[in-house]
Amino acid sequence: MSVAERAPHSEDALEELLSRPCASLVATLREIPGDLIVLGAGGKMGPSLARMVKRADPARRVIAVSRWTQPAAETSLRADGIETCRADLRDPREVDRLPSAPHVVFMAGQKFGTSGNPSATWAMNAAVPAFVAERFAGARVVVFSTGNVYPLTPVARGGSRETDDLAPVGEYAWSCLARERLFAASAARHGTRVSIVRLNYAHDLRYGVLTDLASRIIAKKPVDLSMGYVNVLWQGDANAFALAALARAAAPEPYVINVAGQATLRVADLADALGTFLGIAPLYAGSEGPNALLSDSSRMRELLDRPLLPLETLLDWVADWIARGGSLLGKPTGFQTRDGDF
Repeated sequence: MSVAERAPHSEDALEELLSRPCASLVATLREIPGDLIVLGAGGKMGPSLARMVKRADPARRVIAVSRWTQPAAETSLRADGIETCRADLRDPREVDRLPSAPHVVFMAGQKFGTSGNPSATWAMNAAVPAFVAERFAGARVVVFSTGNVYPLTPVARGGSRETDDLAPVGEYAWSCLARERLFAASAARHGTRVSIVRLNYAHDLRYGVLTDLASRIIAKKPVDLSMGYVNVLWQGDANAFALAALARAAAPEPYVINVAGQATLRVADLADALGTFLGIAPLYAGSEGPNALLSDSSRMRELLDRPLLPLETLLDWVADWIARGGSLLGKPTGFQTRDGDF
């Protein structure tokens, strides 16, 4: 992708950029041929990830599974040569009826609404992984997890590493650790090759930390500085590195990888930059703490020879998208939350 690429002005143009594979991903996926099934494909990242696989290897059978509460997303994927399947993964009988595939990308999960209905979050983040791990025992699986399984770390440290002790805060984070443990148990019991992807934070233009900031700036609402530092990664890059992790899936111990932006970014600096693009001076509330939810993504760079989308480009694209009134998913990241209460 050229760093001079013009900002996308439509959702079709955005999806093309998000799903564009690089040559090194094409080569990596060539090493692991066979059908691939994406579970939870109707969420924020699922459609573009499924498209990226298909574009990287047009002959590969790709199956996207979701309840498809937005039928247009299913129709669009079918038009791109991707098979779709409707299933509620919370029902083990429906999981048992899913098509078989040697490669699985598990993206299903629930974050927001946890504080009001924790049992539903545990059902999605712990029970569903148990069903899927048994149904696809022996497959090669990439499991999407989150950097929330780590504690807040001192900003100067540069973020949590994959080998650090885990210290989830709140029921959402604990349920995500349960997801990881259940797939790890399958790796040990069944020889299921597993990669665990701890994501922090992927960025589309319709959602993401910068979109949250730009939306508040343009609405003249204060930006909360409670979580004063973040990692930001273009979703197209996150898709590529997560898919590359398929080739590293391992048993009996899963391969664990942080997928995150490489820089530790100050929220106030990001808001100032967006304010300059938008021509609006940001308002602020709260103060920066000495620590933040940050991930060290050094290991990620070993997976692919893929240049990351520059931050300046992403800032430009987000500001342009928000200023033009581009569509939003209505799913704020909650990045400013420090107590794990989502």
